[in-house]
Parts: sequence; C-alpha cells; structure tokens
Amino acid sequence: MAQLWGGRFTKETDQLVYNFNASISFDQKFYKQDINGSIAHVTMLASVGILTDDEKEQIIDGLNGILRDVENGTLEITDKYEDIHSFVEANLIDRIGDVGKKLHTGRSRNDQVALDMRLYSRDELLEVKGLVVNLIKVLHQLMKDNVDTYMPGFTHLQKAQPVTFAHHVGAYMEMFKRDYSRLCDIYERMNYCPLGAGALAGTTYPLDRELTAKLLGFYGPTANSMDSVSDRDYVIEMLSAFSTIMMHLSRFSEEIIIWNSNEYQFVELDDSYSTGSSIMPQKKNPDIAELVRGKTGRVYGALTSILTTMKGIPLAYNKDMQEDKELTFDAIDTVKGCLALFTGMISTMKLNKPNMEKSAMNGFTNATDAADYLVNHGVPFRDAHGIVGQLVLYCIDKNIALDDMTLDEYKAISPVFEEDIYKAISLEECVEKRNTIGAPGKEAIKLAIEANEKFIKELS
Repeated sequence: MAQLWGGRFTKETDQLVYNFNASISFDQKFYKQDINGSIAHVTMLASVGILTDDEKEQIIDGLNGILRDVENGTLEITDKYEDIHSFVEANLIDRIGDVGKKLHTGRSRNDQVALDMRLYSRDELLEVKGLVVNLIKVLHQLMKDNVDTYMPGFTHLQKAQPVTFAHHVGAYMEMFKRDYSRLCDIYERMNYCPLGAGALAGTTYPLDRELTAKLLGFYGPTANSMDSVSDRDYVIEMLSAFSTIMMHLSRFSEEIIIWNSNEYQFVELDDSYSTGSSIMPQKKNPDIAELVRGKTGRVYGALTSILTTMKGIPLAYNKDMQEDKELTFDAIDTVKGCLALFTGMISTMKLNKPNMEKSAMNGFTNATDAADYLVNHGVPFRDAHGIVGQLVLYCIDKNIALDDMTLDEYKAISPVFEEDIYKAISLEECVEKRNTIGAPGKEAIKLAIEANEKFIKELS
C-alpha cells in the first residue's frame, strides 16, 4: 500500500481501514488537475530558489510523462495507491528518483486536495455553462419560430388565458438566463487558489502564492490558510445552482410529458428521444423527459449530503470532507447529461399547432377579456366579474363557448354587450392587445426576443 505518511506509524494499517480511508476509486478523476497543480507548484518553488532549474525541469518532465501515459493507457491508476496524490508522487519518484521526493516541499495534502477539487469544479462549471448556453440558444430559436403559435396558459393546471408558445418558452428562457448568471457569480468566488495554505497554517518556506495562483489561472490566492483547506462553500454553491437548473429542467419536462399525452397532443417527440412499450405497440413514451424529472432528486441529494457533512465540522481540515467528492461527481455528470439530452429533445420535437390553438379557444380562456370589455364600457370590474361568471355558467349549461353565444344571449345577461364583443374575445385579439413588458403580444415578444439576442451576443 503506497502511503505518504508512514514514518509516524509502527504497524501496517488494517486492510479494511485502509480501504475505508482510501479515495483513489473516485479522486482519480483529479489526475490532470493534480499534475497541473504540481507543475505550477514546482515552477513556483524554482522561482523562489527552493528548487534548482534542473530539478524543476526533471520533475516537470516526469509529471508530463505520467500525464501522457495515463491518457494513452500505458499507466493504470489502481487501488494500490491511497489517493491520486500518492499515485502521482510515487510514480514520479519511481521515474526520476530522489529529485521526485522534493515535489511535496511546502505543500500538504490538505491544500493539495483543496486545489484539485477547486480546479476540477472550475473546469466542470465552465462545461455546464456551455451546455446552458446551448439550451438558451435553442429556446431563443423556438421563441422566434412561434410568435404566432397560440396555446392556453394555465394556472392550477387549468386553462386560464391564451398565450403563445413563444411567450411560454420565454418563461423558461428567463429561468435559464438566471441559471447562467448564477454560474458566472459562483465562478467569481470560486476562482481563488488555496495552494500554499499548507495543512492549515501556511509554511515557513518563502512561497510565492501569487505566482502559483497566476500559473493556474486564478484571480489570486485565498486569504486565510485555515479557510483555504476547510472551505467547500464553492461546492455547495455549485450544487445549489445545479439543483436549480435541474428544477427548471424538471418543470419543463413535466409540461412536455403532459403535452405529449393523448389528451393534449400539443407536441410529438422525435423517435430518437422516445421509447416504446414491450407489450403495447401504440405507445410512444417520453422517457428522456421522465428521466430528467427523476434525476433531479439525485442532484438534490448531493446538495443535501454536502450541507449535512459540513454542518458540524470544526476548523480546519477533517476527513469528513473527503465526502465532498463522489456525490458531487455524480451530480456534475447528471446535470451535464440532462442538459445535453433535454436540449436535443426540445430542438427536435414537433408542435401540433392546430391542437394548441383549438385548446386555447376552449376552456373560457377569453373570459377575462370579456370582463375587460365590460370595464371598458363603464361597468365596474367587480360587477363585470360577476356578469362574466354568469356567461360562463350559461355556456357550461349549453355546452358552448363564449364565442358561440348569440348577441341576444349576451344582451339577455347584460345589455352593455354589442357586436364588437366578438372581436374583443377573439383569440388573436386576446393575445395581441397584451403588450405590456413581459406579456404575450407581438410587440412585447419582439422586445423580449431582442433582449435575448443581445444576451446571447454578449456571451460570445
């Protein structure tokens, strides 16, 4: 068993204890970050005279060789090593001899693992940002293509008022724009370098932490050595943002599942994002949307786990913090997979526009506009509300829509109604006259699309 800390101990660690303590099975994901961090570290050590230039070059050549061999498959990361740090250091010493033993000068595994986790999280955060951008671009195109696609808007899953598909998608556009903003905000706090904090109290070596941070693309070094090795706020923030992304994906997935049902038939999912039934040949199931909805709980679980792990940990580093990795890795993979598949699913689904429009015309979605008509003709809103309630009851009894009522039927309930009521409650009029900021009318949607175009342009 390759260990970096055997000098203090007179007995071998029990195998079960060793296995329980080891992290190589999951922190091997850090091999690239660990090697890049070590290269920056020895570069800094040479710059302050702790290593000679020759020693620096030998160590860097050895580290690059390990990186190359891991990536081409000639060097395997195995459970012979306790963690990725011992794997890299042991292999370095095997390759270049005693010079390799100088790699760890001025460094602890505490600040080393803090660096690796931060580098890995930063890399993955940037990938997730890119996937969110791809989704935003697809939503933007859907909005542009569906300014005139009428559909019912819902509250309590009941038809409420008519909107357009562009307007409906625009709500999700705003959600994912906020998600993108959150990821950017987290990156700003995350991007500081903990290397050089040592175990918890810095080091007596004259390290240049500013240089190390610069070499690794950080804004600068972390400010307090104890906080540097015990901070996982950035993981919690990242998982919180991921949980919010998944919540948004899940809400949209739920709607797609409903819209895909036989009762709605608003959308048809592409065959490549659907599955069939083993016994029912007519079925076309929205499995991707359902899995996105289901996998949301996994990401929530990761967030809850790290919050629970961190809540009772005194300063500074404690082994509990090793639990920050496995569920975080799973959450990262889950969010990336869900974003990619969801984006593909909605970019290929077909809209049944006639069904959407027909649905918007039923269910009294224009009742509010009938009330507004009365208000515009001098009827107090509270009275108008009661009159339209009577209209709706009359239509339900006759099994007709407001549009189907004769003018005499209207006047029998309120003499205020005139022929222009039919234009006032038409689907197009109900949508198009709503042009306040954020509304579904064409002018309002045009402004929203222009704002989205500006947002996307600023991303590139």
